[in-house]
Amino acid sequence: MAHIIIMGAGIGGMPAAYEMRASLPKEHRITVVSAVDYFQFTPSNPWVAVGWRDREAVTLPIAPLLEKKGIGFIAKAVTAIDPQANRLTLEGGEILDYDYLIITTGPKLFFDEVPGSGPHGGHTHSVCTVNHAEMFFKDYETFLQNPGPVVIGAMPFASCFGPAYEFAFILDADLRKRKMRHKVPITFVTSEPYIGHLGLGGVGDSKSMLESELRAHDMKWITNAKTTKVEAGKLFVTQLDDLGNVFKEHEVPFQLSMMLPSFKGVDAVAAVPNLCNPRGFVLIDEFQRSKAYRNIFSAGVCVAIPPVEVTVVPTGAPKTGYMIETMVSAIVHNIVDELAGQPVVTKATWNAICLADFGDTGAAFVALPQIPPRNVNWFKKGKWVHLAKIAFEKYFMRKMKNGSTEPIYEKYVLKALGIVRLMR
Repeated sequence: MAHIIIMGAGIGGMPAAYEMRASLPKEHRITVVSAVDYFQFTPSNPWVAVGWRDREAVTLPIAPLLEKKGIGFIAKAVTAIDPQANRLTLEGGEILDYDYLIITTGPKLFFDEVPGSGPHGGHTHSVCTVNHAEMFFKDYETFLQNPGPVVIGAMPFASCFGPAYEFAFILDADLRKRKMRHKVPITFVTSEPYIGHLGLGGVGDSKSMLESELRAHDMKWITNAKTTKVEAGKLFVTQLDDLGNVFKEHEVPFQLSMMLPSFKGVDAVAAVPNLCNPRGFVLIDEFQRSKAYRNIFSAGVCVAIPPVEVTVVPTGAPKTGYMIETMVSAIVHNIVDELAGQPVVTKATWNAICLADFGDTGAAFVALPQIPPRNVNWFKKGKWVHLAKIAFEKYFMRKMKNGSTEPIYEKYVLKALGIVRLMR
């Protein structure tokens, strides 16, 4: 009998638990360990931040969902991993032994990278967690009584730029609905070398299309932006040229700000010798398995993927939902095969597919494969994306409630985009 432990209960961890349980005989134990006792649908956090969703709409209690499927759950943070002993130490000192470990923790939000940033004692907000989104909305309600300039964007070492663009346009849409947009100058500040880079070197016409959208919505922008510090009401930015030389120094005023932070690996994972790269992301082979420890696998934002290209201000490559879904499936297949005495052969599909909501319209992009040159390099916008994102949220939440193992992206998103046939 094997004991499989899954660290993290988010968009990667919960599907991994469901799929693993459905694929293994009952004598094998599966346990999910998470620092929080709820699942949160992270893509909906920008809506929470402007009051379009509340916490109940985008979170689910984990324990009863996993219990129905015969999956164990422990709501404690992991404080240490001993890969030689195959053992975890949990908060409070509890010890947990494993035969296989699947790391799906997501990233550590490293606000300390930029002094004065972050919602905990700093001067900027985030939409990376539902708690942070709620904190923004609380300040937003006060802000609406006396509006002023807003700064939105992404810090150096951020690796998922879609939510920053989403939030800028969602906030714009909400202010327009309130007939207050004319009172709120918005500046988009990003570490990307150009608008629409997205950590992917651009996708299709993303540069010109997103520049056009920002202009149409009266937003100014600063690219190649190395945010160096934040003070109350002021963002300090060194803008570099394409050679990495200082082009301009900016002091951007704001009354409210949402800046995606840099990402690192969580402390307990990053501390394991030879497991991670210098930023704390798990080094894996083509089968999602640790290069140093053969019974440790990893999926999602916490894995190490090299940047698509070197940028003068550091940017990371995004790990989109479809990529995470295929990583999880590959891990499940490979552990099942190994337990059956078969060689591991299943690989994930590292393609970038994203639906970005803009409040009353949206943009979809597809990069197959993620690293150029690509077989598919496609970027389109329209109201249908906004509607598709809402439908996707409802379907994914239902999948988590029911414990379904259905591959959402393959069955629905890719078919909706009309590209399944291009991948075969």
